[in-house]
Amino acid sequence: MTDMINEIRALCAIDGVSGREDKVREYIINRLNGKAESITTDNLGNVIAFVKGKKPADKKVMISAHMDEVGFIVTHINGDGTIKIAPVGGVDEQVVFGRRIRINDKIAVIGGKAVHNISSDERKKTVKFENMTADIGAASKEEAEKVVSLGDVGTFCCDFISLGKDKICSKAIDDRAGCAIMLRMIDEGVEYDTYFAFVVQEEIGLRGSTCTAFTIAPDVSIVLETTTAADIPPSQGDERVCELGKGAVVSFMDRHTIYDRQLYDLAFETAKENGIPCQTKTKVAGGNDAGAIHISRSGVKTCAVSVPCRYLHSASCVADVSDIENTYRLTKKLLDRIYTI
Repeated sequence: MTDMINEIRALCAIDGVSGREDKVREYIINRLNGKAESITTDNLGNVIAFVKGKKPADKKVMISAHMDEVGFIVTHINGDGTIKIAPVGGVDEQVVFGRRIRINDKIAVIGGKAVHNISSDERKKTVKFENMTADIGAASKEEAEKVVSLGDVGTFCCDFISLGKDKICSKAIDDRAGCAIMLRMIDEGVEYDTYFAFVVQEEIGLRGSTCTAFTIAPDVSIVLETTTAADIPPSQGDERVCELGKGAVVSFMDRHTIYDRQLYDLAFETAKENGIPCQTKTKVAGGNDAGAIHISRSGVKTCAVSVPCRYLHSASCVADVSDIENTYRLTKKLLDRIYTI
């Protein structure tokens, strides 16, 4: 494993559901110690690092990645000690039922009606969140309340593992991979003065990036993200969206943003000139912090460079190590080109 992959491993091990990114933020601030000209944290919890380059810049460029991950929030404690939860961010019920989650360092199992009590019609449907309970092993409401309170958050409970020869599997690769790429770029230094924004609450509506874009007021922004791959059967043709092992993903459009055409073309030109594998998303879907950034103040020229990932927003996100490395390489080369256009 490379140092950057080990960094992703460390970041993914930290629980940081939207609005509760404190521990991720603490890790990042500690990593940035002595490596930035200034490090500020705003009222929402975003971390903004200004890194001096070898040369002054004639435009402001911001690179952004989000610290938060999808998860769950406690909404009710039942009399028998089981817990009702709701999703925080876009979590599909199909990847939740029967899983283990962690709430306040306590393990819970997500369950519901026993299989022998399910009707034939119910067996054809996905169990909805309102019909699920989190079981922490408590025998009563009073016992559960000793360790869990309303408003507490939970995350998927899983190990970070290597999958095959060249893949990794974990929760929260979206978007701890982007955070790790930015940390590596800061470690290695930049050619021109650059702002790095580690933002909060992307998964629930691009909240953090709305604030950082307003504060920094960049001319240009690169959003580092992890995006959905659909490269396994039965997906075919444009339904595959993007594929693991084929390099960084540069988007032309998603549900929130039509990306700057000059930057889109520049990304592919830069990739070709440097022999960096690069692909685009073949489906207009999803979204990321670019949706808030590109319309901030008087507008920001924005592009998104993403790591393709299978099983996004689950306990078993799968990414290819080469794609992460190539996303880093493309972002670093693209950053230098942006300052010269």
